[in-house]
Amino acid sequence: MTSEQVRSTVVVVTWRGRDHIEACLDAVAAQDRPHRTLVVDNASDDGTAALLAAHPSAPEVLRLPRNLGYAGGIAAALSHVRTPYVAWLNDDAAPGPGWLAALESALDADGSAAAATSVLRTADGRTQSAGVRLTADGHGADAPDASGEVFGFCGGAALVRTAALRSAGGVPAHFFCYYEDTDTSWRLRLAGHRIVSVPEAVAAHLHGATTQPGSPLFHRWNERNRLFMLLRCAPATVAVRELVRFTAITCALPLRRNVPAAANFRVALRLRVLADVVGRLPATVRERRRIRPAGRVWREWAGR
Repeated sequence: MTSEQVRSTVVVVTWRGRDHIEACLDAVAAQDRPHRTLVVDNASDDGTAALLAAHPSAPEVLRLPRNLGYAGGIAAALSHVRTPYVAWLNDDAAPGPGWLAALESALDADGSAAAATSVLRTADGRTQSAGVRLTADGHGADAPDASGEVFGFCGGAALVRTAALRSAGGVPAHFFCYYEDTDTSWRLRLAGHRIVSVPEAVAAHLHGATTQPGSPLFHRWNERNRLFMLLRCAPATVAVRELVRFTAITCALPLRRNVPAAANFRVALRLRVLADVVGRLPATVRERRRIRPAGRVWREWAGR
């Protein structure tokens, strides 16, 4: 295999992935397209490093001195990518053998597409995500069934044009995890690119093997990063509206009866989110000026 044949770098970000990363690497090694595998180890302390060193596929490993999350891991890997395409892959995902070929072929066939997203399936075969849709209130949500163009790619298993990703500003490392894919998709669209869903590119996904959906940290990252994304990418009226709405709900919660038990309705968590957003507001405003949001993306995709 010559370096000229390798067009994709598959980036796998892991943190304490000892129990599932071998299945991921086995699946990556079984791809029927030549590729480079780069594992970003977020300072795992559970024996993951030894498993990576012993794996027969001999992946390249970028070990970080501390846990930078999924967003930080992808951002750290980007400067090490020399291929035209870069794949984002969760360490708890196991793609089928034709996964990479299907994604590469989709981008080869459509020069206007900057990213191709996979179909992620749960252990029982249900479709978890076929891409990302943008809701009317600015949430990124899994598209349960899609073929062709979608608003955004799901970072659990996707292929992105490296040059387009860099030109759009790379990956928002400060998100840590969640919404980094939706934010990146939005910026790619603002740059004039399309994003497609590829039904033939299938990956099994354990979902939540590293983080715990529903936990306080999960909700803090989700709520905070949605607001970060809107303040960076959405029309000003939308960004301000959603920030005011979040603040108003937070203030009203102590006065309400029958408050939902979910962690994202805890006042302390929501105040922490607001503190994070307000504390980073000057930097976010500077990022917004570089991104240059436009209403056309919101008008075309919000609520579809």
